[in-house]
Amino acid sequence: MSLSSTDGGRIVTVRPEELREGMQAWKTGTTIVTAMGVHGEPVGLVCNSFTSVSLDPPLVSWCVDRKSSSIESWSTIDAFSVHILKEGQQEWITRFAKRGAGKFRGIEAPRTSVGSPALDLAGTRMDCVLTKRYDGGDHLIMLGEVHTIENR
Repeated sequence: MSLSSTDGGRIVTVRPEELREGMQAWKTGTTIVTAMGVHGEPVGLVCNSFTSVSLDPPLVSWCVDRKSSSIESWSTIDAFSVHILKEGQQEWITRFAKRGAGKFRGIEAPRTSVGSPALDLAGTRMDCVLTKRYDGGDHLIMLGEVHTIENR
């Protein structure tokens, strides 16, 4: 799902009903967020703090622990992808829940339209451009505008 139109000078790529439909896929309460890190390496983590914030504009947020081994990357990214997992995808959770590098070893992760790595898994993927970071105590709150949604 994606479209491009102009709304008052702002590029709109996801309609409110598309975001609402995409969020309905979030039944497991688990996502994997991916981005390109500071050294040109892909980074990813398991996240359960994902939520929709606004339908117009289409905004989502998630949080990353400041103790994350890749916090340097998360503190500087300008785009990310949220992969909403389906039931039975425990192997992806196990792979991306571990600390450190190597999460992408042995898998292909082509770049999305926003430049973040796309995982080849069944489910819904939202490709987002970061709009703002907020201080959330021991976490960093990431806010992004959804530019494309892909359902597989």
